[in-house]
Amino acid sequence: MASGGSKSAAYILLMLNLALYFIVTVIAAWAVNHGIQRSREAASVLSLPARIFPIYFPFGNMATGLFVIFSLLAGVVGMGTSLAGLHNVLQWDLPNLNAAAASSLITWALTLLAMGLACKEIDIGWKDSNLRTLEVMTIIVSATQLFCTGAIHAGVEDAAWKRNWMVGRV
Repeated sequence: MASGGSKSAAYILLMLNLALYFIVTVIAAWAVNHGIQRSREAASVLSLPARIFPIYFPFGNMATGLFVIFSLLAGVVGMGTSLAGLHNVLQWDLPNLNAAAASSLITWALTLLAMGLACKEIDIGWKDSNLRTLEVMTIIVSATQLFCTGAIHAGVEDAAWKRNWMVGRV
């Protein structure tokens, strides 16, 4: 890919991911807050093992607790990666692009973990409309993060090739 093409693609995808990760973070934070507020009265009627389960949510299914926590984690890390990646892509030199590529890959791994839990929650069934929105947004952001990681890695290859071509091999 040409240098200008991968730079503009990475910049646009990072801006898109920043907005998507913000939406995921807001919905997951709402779900955590809602779960904390309602779990006391909902868990009081459960039997003993379920009552002491630390990731119990009074809505959704048994995968909801882990899904919401990992979605919140992926959203916060994704927002930080997108902000740092925007700075690194604007610099567009090899050390900054390597940092952006590494953080983008880690964020994609966390997002895939949250997407796997979203697929499990979809498979189990019976969920709230807000959780469906969080599931869909997590699946969409995992795809856009994949494309963003690819665009940044293409920029790394381009910058490494330019550096070797200008300097020569030692």
